[in-house]
Amino acid sequence: MWGRKEPITPPAAQPEIKNLQPIHPPQPVLPTSRLGANLDVKGEICGNEDLQIDGTIEGLVQLDEGKLTVGATGRLTADIIARQVVVFGSVKGNVRVTDKIEIKKNGSVIGDLTMAQIVIEDGAHFKGSIEIERRAEKESDRDAFPPAA
Repeated sequence: MWGRKEPITPPAAQPEIKNLQPIHPPQPVLPTSRLGANLDVKGEICGNEDLQIDGTIEGLVQLDEGKLTVGATGRLTADIIARQVVVFGSVKGNVRVTDKIEIKKNGSVIGDLTMAQIVIEDGAHFKGSIEIERRAEKESDRDAFPPAA
């Protein structure tokens, strides 16, 4: 105990840490709201989040910045305004989106569509008119043709 001493060794050197990147917290993912297959709604649905409809809707669905998914059991007799629409079920009404409309294999849309991009899969049903709005053209048109005084 007193007579024998162990040599003192310096602590091991800490490794040098280079190029540290700041850690950003993950962006929150907003959940998709859902209207179930046994729900029937008459009136207006308004909001800014994603929505999946599996029930029956009659009226207006307005999700300015949201994505609307019409499930396989979804039946809408409604005008739709949204960022994006995906149809697996049935829609009767006019649809206006800022991004893309997708009509899936067994989906059905009867009405006029206005959007920047459209996808209609084989086996889908569509009856109506299509108007494609290109964002770049809309912006350049505004600059090229100033409002009349």
